[in-house]
Amino acid sequence: MAGASSNCHIVAMPYPGRGHINPMLNLCRLILHSRPEITVSFIVTEEFHTVPNVIPSEIGRGKDFPAFYKATITKLEAPVEQLLDRLPPPKPTVIIYDTYLIWPVAVGNRRSIPVASFYTMSATVFSIFHHHHLLPSNIADEEGEVKLVDYIPGVPPMRITDLPTPIYGKGHEVLPQALQAIHSLPKAQYLLFTSVYELESQVIDALRQTIPLKIYSLGLAIPSFNVESSCLSSYLKWLDAQPHDSVLYISQGSFLSVSNAQLEEIIIGVRASGVRFLWVGRGEGGAHFEEKCGGRGLVVPWCDQLRVLSHPSVGGFWSHCGWNSTKEGAFAGLPMLTFPIFWDQVTNSKMIVEDWKFGLRVKEDESLVRGDEIAELVVRLMDSERPEAMERRRRAKEMQEICKNAGDVGGSSHADVMAFIRDISGC
Repeated sequence: MAGASSNCHIVAMPYPGRGHINPMLNLCRLILHSRPEITVSFIVTEEFHTVPNVIPSEIGRGKDFPAFYKATITKLEAPVEQLLDRLPPPKPTVIIYDTYLIWPVAVGNRRSIPVASFYTMSATVFSIFHHHHLLPSNIADEEGEVKLVDYIPGVPPMRITDLPTPIYGKGHEVLPQALQAIHSLPKAQYLLFTSVYELESQVIDALRQTIPLKIYSLGLAIPSFNVESSCLSSYLKWLDAQPHDSVLYISQGSFLSVSNAQLEEIIIGVRASGVRFLWVGRGEGGAHFEEKCGGRGLVVPWCDQLRVLSHPSVGGFWSHCGWNSTKEGAFAGLPMLTFPIFWDQVTNSKMIVEDWKFGLRVKEDESLVRGDEIAELVVRLMDSERPEAMERRRRAKEMQEICKNAGDVGGSSHADVMAFIRDISGC
C-alpha cells in the first residue's frame, strides 16, 4: 500500500489473525484515503499474503490457541526486523503494531522509530486488563458468586463472568502474555483504539488521565465506504427477494466454533422460530443446515458481512460478539443476539445487552442452550410488533447514528484520525 511520494512511511504489523488484520488494513486505507502521498508497508505472514475472501487455515489454530499466540510473540520478531532492513526508503516514520504482539515496541526503540500500539478490542476490555491489579487474586474461584466488579475507572459494573475469559477461565494460559502486552505500553508513543469515543467516553477519559501516551479513538475501522459498491453474489440476490427486516443473519466468526451438541440445538431453535435466516456455515455442512432448518434460509461458507448487515432485508444479527462484528452490527443499526465464546466476546456481549441495550443474550454461561429457548429468543428479537423489540431496534438505530456522526467530517473519530496523521507526519 504505497502513496505517491512522501517522507512519511508507516509500517503496519498486525497480529496474524483475520479479526486483527482487517481493522489494521482498514485503518491504513483510511489514512491513505485522507493522505494518499503517505507510504504504507503492511507486513503479514504468508498465510494471509493475498488476503483472500475465503476462510484461511486459521480455524485449525483454535485447537491450540495458547501455543499459537506464544509463537507470535517469540518467533516473528527476528524475521520482521530483517524485513525492515530491506524496506526501500524513506526510513519508517512510525510502526503501528497490534498491542498483543508486544515485541514491536522494542524493535522501534532500538531503531529510534516511534511506535503506535493498535488495540483491536474495545477500550473497556483494554481498561480491564490495564487495571488487572485491582481484581482479587483468587477471582477464578469467585466466578460462581454474583459479585460485581464495580471499581475499574470508567467501566460500568459487571459480573465476574462478564470479564474477558483469560482472567477467570478459558485462555488463562496466556494471561501473563496479555498483561505483558498492556504493561509494555509506556515504552510506546501512541495508543490507538478502534472505537467510537461517544460509546466508551468514560473509560477513554479515565485512561487518558492515567496513561502517559497520546490516545486516539479512531472509530470503527471497518470498510464502511465500500458498502454501496455493486455485487452480484447469489446470497445478495436471495436477500433482495426477502421482505424488509425479515432475515436473521447468523455468524459465529472465523476462529472458534460451538460444540456439535450446541450446533444441533441452534438448528432446532432457528427452525422452530420460523424466521428467515442467512447463515455463514464455514463448511460445517450447508445443505444439512438448510434442510434441518426447514428451507426458510440460505447457508453460505462466506459472505461480505458488512454488506449483508446493511441490506434492508436483514433485521437482526446473531453474533459471537467479536469486536469487529460488534462494531459492524452497531454501524448497520441492527439488534443483536449474543453468543460469545472466548476472550473479549463475553465483555462485548454484556456491553451490547446491558450498557447499550440493543441486544439479547443467548448464551449466559457454559451450559447447553436448548432449542426451545433459542426459538423464543429469536422470535423476541425479530418480532417487530413487540414493544421490547421496537425499543431494541430504536436503540440500534441510535447506535448507528452515533457511529455515523463520529466518522463524518468534524466528528470525534474523524478528528482523531486527522490528529494522529498530523502527529506522525509532522504536517
